[in-house]
Amino acid sequence: MPLFVIDEELKFPPVHLAEPDGLLAIGGDLSIERLLIAYKNGIFPWYEGEHILWWCPDPRFVLFPKELKINKTINNLLDKKEFEFTINNAFKEVIHHCKEIKRSGQDGTWITDEVEKAYCKLYELGYAHSAEVWKNGKLVGGLYGIKIGNVFFGESMFSKVSHASRYAFTKYVQFLQDEGVQMIDCQVYTAYLESFGAKMILRSEFSRLLTKLIPDKN
Repeated sequence: MPLFVIDEELKFPPVHLAEPDGLLAIGGDLSIERLLIAYKNGIFPWYEGEHILWWCPDPRFVLFPKELKINKTINNLLDKKEFEFTINNAFKEVIHHCKEIKRSGQDGTWITDEVEKAYCKLYELGYAHSAEVWKNGKLVGGLYGIKIGNVFFGESMFSKVSHASRYAFTKYVQFLQDEGVQMIDCQVYTAYLESFGAKMILRSEFSRLLTKLIPDKN
């Protein structure tokens, strides 16, 4: 299939035309309007060098909050209240830590300065959200993503001490469930998120759920 090139028009090709690896298009920008259209249609950006690549994999990796698995270690931490948990108290710090933290097997990060600026703007407009974990007054873990309708699109997380990101994810999924969120987009498979109960579903099913859970999807 040909790779679609995005121009100034705020429009994406149908997601079923994506490459087998999920790559749908290249180009465009990270304007708020374009990002919101992308997420509502199950499309997300990743940078490769200077180019913005837009993806919609099939199958899609998701977590349904009601299926969250909590292991014994996190259960113990929840009981002990070893960490302090907050929401939207340090978004800019969280995304910056996600950008800067070293990850095993990765040379860099897709979170460029442009990405950081765009998602901070989404936060200011109420679309992007963060969850933070603190220990002794210091930020030691967290995550961020986009919430639209009853869907949360997870983007990245970080941890500076053992179990901090796992604690943040567990607490935030519980919070999202209480808020009525019915699906968390985890984008692509990782064994880490599978341990929480995330699973693969067909892209067609993912798109159907987006239509159901985001009333103004189109």
